[in-house]
Amino acid sequence: MLGLKLPTDPRWVNIVEKNIEDILTDHAFCEQKAASTAISLIVSFPEYTELVDEMNDLVQEEMSHFKMVHDLIKERGWVLGRDRKDDYVIDLLKFFPKGGSRTTQLVHRLLYAALIEARSCERFRLLSENLEDKKLAKFYRKLMISEAGHYTMFLRFARKYGNEEEVNTKWQALLNYEAEIMQKLSRKQTVHG
Repeated sequence: MLGLKLPTDPRWVNIVEKNIEDILTDHAFCEQKAASTAISLIVSFPEYTELVDEMNDLVQEEMSHFKMVHDLIKERGWVLGRDRKDDYVIDLLKFFPKGGSRTTQLVHRLLYAALIEARSCERFRLLSENLEDKKLAKFYRKLMISEAGHYTMFLRFARKYGNEEEVNTKWQALLNYEAEIMQKLSRKQTVHG
């Protein structure tokens, strides 16, 4: 369903299990960044009313996810750690050239967001199926379903606002590029690393 070209190495879950505090902190900041992305799309493209409406809902949902993760951190007697750079996203955002028409910029941002959500969904599925901590596994199962909805929403908007054939070609090229990035990752206790 997700179309990812390279699945996450299942051993990544072993790294996560040994570093739950780190993954929860990273996950909390991923939710905050997802909300920020939605806000940025509203600010940058206010003329797209349907997109603005959906992004408004998404901001609220992502911040509720942030709160859920933060609550898990507090339940375990930890505090939210500091945000760290996300090498996955940094590398991913190098794919499309800067500039172009406003529509092209919008489509590129939507495709990036769709892919980040797709990879998060895939990672959350792995966590939901393999974590020994059953409460955490159930939590990630619930969020996996949410991420799948976000992935399809962003891809749907990209196809709506861009030329569908061109968008599909760009999407496949981005998926191939992302697979190259993933070959270097799956070695860190981060959602995307």
